[in-house]
Amino acid sequence: MKNDEKAEEETAASEQDEAESGDPVEAPLSLEEQIADLENKLKEAKDQYLRKAADFENFRKRMNQEKQAAIDFANQSLLQDLILIIDDFDRAIKSAESMAAPSFDSFYEGITLIEKRLVSQLENKWGLRRFDSAGESFDPNRHEAIMMEKSPDIAEPVVQEDFLPGYTLKDRVVRSAKVKVLMPEEPPRQEN
Repeated sequence: MKNDEKAEEETAASEQDEAESGDPVEAPLSLEEQIADLENKLKEAKDQYLRKAADFENFRKRMNQEKQAAIDFANQSLLQDLILIIDDFDRAIKSAESMAAPSFDSFYEGITLIEKRLVSQLENKWGLRRFDSAGESFDPNRHEAIMMEKSPDIAEPVVQEDFLPGYTLKDRVVRSAKVKVLMPEEPPRQEN
């Protein structure tokens, strides 16, 4: 009996210590309580997942909208520059229309100035450069042969005439020059 009394005293003392420390003793959860707890945790995880998925979808949509806006307005600055050139053309045409007897020389000078301004702006601001090919060796990466003529005076194909100039954008050919090419004559074949 002494052992039973001693065990009861120890249990009472440990319960009193726990009550004094303020730490409640967790009783083991029943199976139903464990299932309910896990279901709550699963629900919270599912809610977090759905929020993250919605956030990602919103982010993806926003990025697509920003990308489309960048594509739609990428050339805005170029077009604003070209509008100024169009204005110059309009003024030149109105000036020619208002003349009683249009002076071809002044009209020609005005159109020439507009062309120079456009070419200069495209070259200096946008990196579009015109290249002339007459007298150069034929390069199929830069030239498109429209016509060809044989010549005994040359050893390799040479551009004789530019029909349309070529253009490069930052050293990349964006339009090949349309050219007439002089081709070397082939020596007569000797039969054996």
